[in-house]
Amino acid sequence: MAALKVAVVGAGVVGLSTALCIAEAFPACSLTVIADRFTPNTTSDVAAGMLIPHTIPGTSLHVQKQWFKETFTYLFAISNSAEASEAGIHLVSGWQVFKSSPTEELPFWSDIVLGFRPMSEAELQKFPQHRCGQAFTTLKCDCPSYLLWLEKRLKAKGVQMYTRKVANLWELHSEYNIVVNCTGIGAHQLVGDQKLFPVRGQVLKVRAPWVKHFVRDGDGLTYIYPGIHNVTLGGTREKESWNLSPDPSTTKAIFDRCCSLEPSLQRAQDIKVKVGLRPSRVCVALHREVLSQGGAKLLVVHNYGHGSGGFSMHRGTAKEAAHLVGECIAALQGSSLRAKF
Repeated sequence: MAALKVAVVGAGVVGLSTALCIAEAFPACSLTVIADRFTPNTTSDVAAGMLIPHTIPGTSLHVQKQWFKETFTYLFAISNSAEASEAGIHLVSGWQVFKSSPTEELPFWSDIVLGFRPMSEAELQKFPQHRCGQAFTTLKCDCPSYLLWLEKRLKAKGVQMYTRKVANLWELHSEYNIVVNCTGIGAHQLVGDQKLFPVRGQVLKVRAPWVKHFVRDGDGLTYIYPGIHNVTLGGTREKESWNLSPDPSTTKAIFDRCCSLEPSLQRAQDIKVKVGLRPSRVCVALHREVLSQGGAKLLVVHNYGHGSGGFSMHRGTAKEAAHLVGECIAALQGSSLRAKF
């Protein structure tokens, strides 16, 4: 039979990773990535790209841990290769500090990151406002570099990329056998998902090459994440805000909070402000669906709604989405075989 045509809609970290997993698992498919925005204009480009997961209330910890472990293992291998600098992936050590003891003794991901341990008294002297903390080494993606690297890998596998605004998944049914929806916050309008809501994040990207260690305040609202080219300072978590305009008073508050953790940032230069909308819901939308109209059918796989955990779990959920695409392929091949007999 002719090669099955698969379209992935969305070109953020989840969309490109899902496309790569499909291309790796099913090389015989004809694969296309369609998006109205590619890097450097995606939500993923704003993200800090740190592999420190946030717990998703509606998804079992066992599943979240598996997604994180698969992502960490995948990125760790890249960080340990000649591709590391081009892909923008590197190891970074640092501290998560708390003003009062955290409710959970050990986060679910503590045995996946490297060298997780309680902070020493000597280390805590750096943070006089904080009572306790945890030290560990994790991975950081410099997002635009990583997205470009993913695009390059896809093009090498013959994957087509088109800039196009998709208003309705059904409009793709005449061109593709299977459509994979990785549109992030765009799914709110595209598929009318009322459980999906934006959590606005404002961050600063600054030049401070002397900052080598990450610092994350316990609630995750204030953080300093050094990358290869700049340091990301954050942040905000504003539920249900669709506002993409930077707010100057928020910029000042973020900068002041980060300087209280790392006073040397007062000398930071080249400050750029970025805003993104995290696609949040009580659990990641990761499932199959059949759309039908007038006897015609379109097989759809959804993979969106990662909230602030997109980078921490992207490879794990992409592999699962590719597995669901495999089920769709089997269903289509089975029906075409039945049609022949």
